[in-house]
Amino acid sequence: MRKITVAIDGPAGAGKSSVAKMVANRLHYLYIDTGAMYRAFTWAMLERHVDIEDEQAVRQLTDSIQIRLEPGADICRVYADGQEITEEIRTPFISSHVSQVAALAVVRTKLVQLQRDMAKGGGVILDGRDIGTVVLPRADLKIYLTASVAARARRRFLELKEKGSTETLEDIEASIAARDDMDSHRAVSPLKRADDAVLVDNSNLTLEETADCICRMIEEKQ
Repeated sequence: MRKITVAIDGPAGAGKSSVAKMVANRLHYLYIDTGAMYRAFTWAMLERHVDIEDEQAVRQLTDSIQIRLEPGADICRVYADGQEITEEIRTPFISSHVSQVAALAVVRTKLVQLQRDMAKGGGVILDGRDIGTVVLPRADLKIYLTASVAARARRRFLELKEKGSTETLEDIEASIAARDDMDSHRAVSPLKRADDAVLVDNSNLTLEETADCICRMIEEKQ
């Protein structure tokens, strides 16, 4: 049975990464965590105090940095120049900067090419905000996964609460709404549903139910 290329796009907090990992595990596909790649680059910029306005410095970092992903039992392990930063890239501080960094054309050019190289041959699932429109416009199956701002904020609130965060639900909801606006209106590769993408709204679905739905779509395509 031929394994296909799957692109999952959608706004922050819709559960794209969690669902993509579930589906990949069930169908024995390779999950390529594109969001983690942008978070890794954002971490590197902040760690090395690279000014986002300094185009030359940003370009030098794209030329030199080595970002590597390794599948783990439960999460994708992320490395930057040999240093594991799996936990570091998931902090609210990185989350508050990643959209600005991801909007830089030089950064996207570097990471998009890396993602395309990793996706050659099929049997992969990628998630992000422009996978079906820019990264893999010829993907065999495109899905636009979304949920209401309220539903996404509630999920994020519970996730952060387990980690001891004191962020309020109201602050998280405002942050998600602001990120939606930034991602949808950025000049380079804005968040957009591909014309041929299947819309999946999981506001009232669990992640497991969402994964069930996507697995059925993939099996039909195969």
